[in-house]
Amino acid sequence: MGTTQLESVPEPKYWHLKTVLSEALDQDFAVGEVLPNERELAARFGVARATLRQALEQLELEGRLQRRRGVGTTVAPPRVGVDVGGARHSWPGESTDGWEPVDAAEAVPGAAVLGLLGTAPGELVLAVRRTRVEQGQSVAAELLYVPAASVPGLSAIDVPAGPARARAVMRELQRLVLDGQDRSVELGSARADDAKELDRLPGAPVLLVTTRYFTAAGTAAVSVATYRADTCRLTFGDSGDVQITHDARVAS
Repeated sequence: MGTTQLESVPEPKYWHLKTVLSEALDQDFAVGEVLPNERELAARFGVARATLRQALEQLELEGRLQRRRGVGTTVAPPRVGVDVGGARHSWPGESTDGWEPVDAAEAVPGAAVLGLLGTAPGELVLAVRRTRVEQGQSVAAELLYVPAASVPGLSAIDVPAGPARARAVMRELQRLVLDGQDRSVELGSARADDAKELDRLPGAPVLLVTTRYFTAAGTAAVSVATYRADTCRLTFGDSGDVQITHDARVAS
């Protein structure tokens, strides 16, 4: 990496520094290589460490860098593709949906999910946890909330904890007639449990994909999937389905 003069640049210093760093990543560093520490980088470019951190955070958000526990800041690997469009008449848990069940347990959903489900405050629902791995890399974690009203008489909670319980809950859910689903995407911050599962730091930028599944009776389940923002690029097809792809770094 060379030095650069930032004093007379009209754009924000951190943004110009981000551009310089991005070019250096392409020319001087290999995938997985650890960057010099912040003090060295700040001195090399003649900027305050706060400015450097802003530039590094932006590069992380764009998928150029990764911060890894016990390692430091490394050059990110090429992105892998993850399709989250899905069929509008397909329940979660279909053999082709790409998710692996982890466990299921009773839980009280947060206010946002509560509003989508339409359940009473404090009411317990079944929360199914699943993970998604692409090319050996954990890219997403999901909580699928299923109210008791959707699966009356559900016996799956008696299944021993683990993937078998999660699969049992989803089998019961798939007995219903699905009328459709809707989906929203927003930028968020990784919670501690999701961050650990995705090998991210708590508070790291993530994409939250929320899906509601409908039957004739109303909302039957709500999925909140947390995707690594540093590995995902959103594209929208003609059908309105959402896809997440990783290998290109150009705007759609």
